[in-house]
Amino acid sequence: MIGLTGGFALRTSSVGLRVVAAAAAGLMLSACSMGGMFGGGQPSANTQALQNATATPEQIAAMTPALPAIATQCPPIKVLPGAEAIYFYGNGQVGNAHDLQYQAVIDQQSRNCVVSNGLIKVKMGVVGRLMLGPSGNQKSVNLPLRFAVERGDSTPLYSELYQIPVAITPPSQASDFVKVVDNVQIPYVQGDEITIWVGFDSGAKKKS
Repeated sequence: MIGLTGGFALRTSSVGLRVVAAAAAGLMLSACSMGGMFGGGQPSANTQALQNATATPEQIAAMTPALPAIATQCPPIKVLPGAEAIYFYGNGQVGNAHDLQYQAVIDQQSRNCVVSNGLIKVKMGVVGRLMLGPSGNQKSVNLPLRFAVERGDSTPLYSELYQIPVAITPPSQASDFVKVVDNVQIPYVQGDEITIWVGFDSGAKKKS
């Protein structure tokens, strides 16, 4: 599986990717840290609240017709464990709820595919939400979101980082976002096990 050390980490060997384990405590890169680092821990109260604050029906309705899961050979799309949420503390103390400037979570993900001539053409996307924290006053945030595709033997087939601009209009303290990536072409051999991964890449250079 695609590894994670504050973001997506590629293996240095040619056979694919490796999982890099890191202690969740003390994780800090540009004062940006990730929740649920190993996918098995309980999310914080703030994360639970944010996850419950789902995208608006209008956002989901706008995305759903564009991304139906219709192809039987379409790879599954999954959120990389530990990359479903991102937190930004600015110059504050990482992990201190009072210093939290904003956090964001992926709410839903989807894809559809066309399989032809040894290629899978994939259209994939996510719906998510950004919420300001107690110390946040941003009106615009760029969220680092990565889409990646991996063959079952851990061979990377595609990886692309996107900076997603999200505007927050006062007095609102939250905003939904949608990102759709179209026409990604993946080489395919019948029987291949392919997975599409998506998640916040806190190791990427962030703009805010």
